[in-house]
Amino acid sequence: MFRKIVIAGVSATMMMGATSAFADFKAESPQCIAPSNPGGGWDFICRTTAKYLFDLGIIEDSMQVTNMSGGGGGVAFAHVTKERDDDNNLIVAASMSTSARIAQGIYENATQDDVHFLATFGAEYGAIAVRADSPYQTLADMMDDILKDPRSVGIAGGSSVGSFDHIKPMLVAREAGMEDVTQLKYVSFDGGGEAMTGLLSGATEALSGDFSEMLGFLESGDIRIVGIMAPERLKNYPDIPTAKELGYDVVGANWRGLYMPAGSSDEAKEFWSNAIKTLTENPEFQAELEAAAIAPFNNFGDDMYNFVASSIADVEKLSREIGIIK
Repeated sequence: MFRKIVIAGVSATMMMGATSAFADFKAESPQCIAPSNPGGGWDFICRTTAKYLFDLGIIEDSMQVTNMSGGGGGVAFAHVTKERDDDNNLIVAASMSTSARIAQGIYENATQDDVHFLATFGAEYGAIAVRADSPYQTLADMMDDILKDPRSVGIAGGSSVGSFDHIKPMLVAREAGMEDVTQLKYVSFDGGGEAMTGLLSGATEALSGDFSEMLGFLESGDIRIVGIMAPERLKNYPDIPTAKELGYDVVGANWRGLYMPAGSSDEAKEFWSNAIKTLTENPEFQAELEAAAIAPFNNFGDDMYNFVASSIADVEKLSREIGIIK
């Protein structure tokens, strides 16, 4: 899961299925919940999806985007499963962090089947950033201090302890030779926007997140990225070194997607699945993802179910290996 990601395409037959699904169900007052404050990856998923669903005429009513932070997405997950389990007009932003929290038991008593995972439509690589004026010029500089004193370097992340944002620097630290990576100083924030504020305010020395969340601050000169967890340097950002080339054999890809209530109707599930398939075929939508450094990564139907199941199993195994869960 963390070593490679397979880029999948969407077939023409999927597009044919969209027509019948749109005829069988009509969305009314649709809503997308971003389980974080504005400015993070989940917020990006909802706002981008809402914009193109409406612009392409897939939905007639504009989609309301609601930010519902707390518990690393757990507040939104509980809201959906306990209060809106049969809502046909609700979709929720999801990512690797969603499956990680299910795997680690952070969402209390939650399982994959408590919600209906709709689709993935993109994946992006994790990165570690510092302020532009940070004394850390390289990832190795930072890791040297962490090895000397794990509590001397605070690393912000836009999600809870044990999340993918937390796991990424732990994997790098393990590669650097740190025996007990649970000693790493991780500072949890509710969303990537708040985590960036924590970094820029000086509350932490570094930030672990997804590259797309950092892009605007990189271009404005507020931060430097000391390592990206991609297999090779990004085509559009060739000056950013990979963790792998710096000697830390870690590749971390975070999928982006959506889920909806498990108790919603079959017609609604088919409609929203085909709606997202249609988005993935739209050149403007793909251009927006590319601008945010998000690569195409499409899973629907049984493929989506099996992908999430595999993701949960992988995270559970890795979490046991590095001591997050027993």
